[in-house]
Amino acid sequence: MSFKKVLITVAAAALIPMAHAMQDSDKKASMDIVDTAVSAGSFNTLVAAIKEAGLVETLKGDGPFTVFAPTDQAFAKIPQDKLNALLADKAALTKVLTYHVVAGKVMAADVAKISSAKTVQGSSVKIDTSNGVMIDNANVVTADIIASNGVIHVIDTVILPN
Repeated sequence: MSFKKVLITVAAAALIPMAHAMQDSDKKASMDIVDTAVSAGSFNTLVAAIKEAGLVETLKGDGPFTVFAPTDQAFAKIPQDKLNALLADKAALTKVLTYHVVAGKVMAADVAKISSAKTVQGSSVKIDTSNGVMIDNANVVTADIIASNGVIHVIDTVILPN
């Protein structure tokens, strides 16, 4: 086999995984924020809360939205009785959930340039990039999960408006 054929074969073999990764990325980007959260499997409490608050259609809307999404582990930090009370109070739940959403698509590179962002709830979250990225008292553990109608940043703590 000639050097040229070997080079083409190696190049083609290297591109196949990249093509699959791009397809996976495109597939994820074709899902909205809610479907992306559901498919991740680590946002079951968040998704249940979104349903309970009646925010599914909103977060499936055109957006774009930036969602600071607490994991199930983040929700587990809340004592069960307080979490149950929150889930039972639609107004309070909506206030907490909309505090996790910023109108517009704010990527990690953008977050590094700002110190706060106004949430859909009306208050602003504090952004600190001095040691990693923190949104109020929550660490961003995964950034820039692209959805068709915005972006999700995974956080390790449920943040609460004042």
